[in-house]
Amino acid sequence: MSETVAGEGLDVRLAERLAQLRVQRGWPLDELARRSGVSRSTLSRLERGEISPTASLLNKLCAVYERTMSRLLAEVESEPPQLVRAGAQPVWRDEESGFVRRSVSPPHPGLRGEVVEGTLRPGADISYDAPPVPGLEQHIWALEGAVEITANGHTHVVEAGDCLRFRLWGSSRFRCPGPDPVRYALLIVLP
Repeated sequence: MSETVAGEGLDVRLAERLAQLRVQRGWPLDELARRSGVSRSTLSRLERGEISPTASLLNKLCAVYERTMSRLLAEVESEPPQLVRAGAQPVWRDEESGFVRRSVSPPHPGLRGEVVEGTLRPGADISYDAPPVPGLEQHIWALEGAVEITANGHTHVVEAGDCLRFRLWGSSRFRCPGPDPVRYALLIVLP
């Protein structure tokens, strides 16, 4: 289940926003299920706020709606300020996968870049079928530990202090080989 520093209201607003995006496109749940590869029942429960999405599920929906995860989360937040204090940065946890995501910079629909802090526990392994936006530019700077990144069919081990840069067109995978957790900064730039 996801949790936020800002409170449980974010999960409710996220469920409402996902339902709005589907309705704006005129899609029934069956069509969204076909496009995303997520079951109709899971989508229904998600939109009703009965379940919280995993990182993988949210990424599939972001890809269908052509949004980054940060942009989607920004859409459910109130008007983003220019300065976000550390204690007010939204934190989202996917306990199932061992992924913690902190939105460091305030995403804004008029801006193309954002900064995210990611933490993976040892053994965590997250795969994404496709980028939310094809050609998305990513810079991954390992702050502590090591992370194995597979992007566009190439695998790289990024250790503390290293930075990996690429544009994402295909699937990707983030894996923490351990023995310690990895903490990294992810800089995202829309094409």
